[in-house]
Amino acid sequence: MKIVAKTDKGIVRDSNQDAYAVGEFSDEVVWSVVCDGMGGAAGGNIASALAVKVISDKINASYRENMKDASIKNMLDSALTAANIEVFDFAEVKPELQGMGTTVVCAIVRDNQAYIAHAGDSRAYVVSHDSIRQITTDHSMVQDLLSRGKITSEEAENHPNKNIITRAVGVDKSIEIDFEQVDLNDDDVLLLCTDGLSNYVSNSEILDIMSDGKHYAFADRLVNKANNNGGGDNITVVIISK
Repeated sequence: MKIVAKTDKGIVRDSNQDAYAVGEFSDEVVWSVVCDGMGGAAGGNIASALAVKVISDKINASYRENMKDASIKNMLDSALTAANIEVFDFAEVKPELQGMGTTVVCAIVRDNQAYIAHAGDSRAYVVSHDSIRQITTDHSMVQDLLSRGKITSEEAENHPNKNIITRAVGVDKSIEIDFEQVDLNDDDVLLLCTDGLSNYVSNSEILDIMSDGKHYAFADRLVNKANNNGGGDNITVVIISK
């Protein structure tokens, strides 16, 4: 398995509130976590960095070879729940940080299977040479309106409330985590990203950028494209491939 990753503050923001980590347990088992912090200059940075550390530590401490699917799901749920508690409790004792939080998308890839947990609007996609499929469903106001048929896909693209999320790590005492398990073909690539990519680079542009199979270049290309298209937010990209 191969991992390439890049984070960038974009061309508008003064700081980068995204955070990520990647790791591997063997040539065939890798993991990553990507977070996008919110809550002011200090709060967003702290929330995302703390969540990434807690989740990474839990995965590294808990993963075992030959874990069953249900055990991996429980491990990811426990890791994200622990991060929620840490971020929430940290903000509770520092009034200037109250309300801070972070999105999260986290994946373990093993034996052509991807185990994905998420909260918020950071996303996971599966990309092949001729198709792109979004695996996660955004926890956002716009996605709720779209799911209920109140707006069209075209209206969702430029909705004024596009940045309002309905679920995030650290905002409340408890959190509901969504989990997906997907099969991967040998030529599939797993893409994890923050909305600094998904809001500025279309699916067709992602597919075009990743069509030549040069996996080592994908992260740089995607970040550069987001910046070329406006770069209005922090951008983080993680690419996992065989």
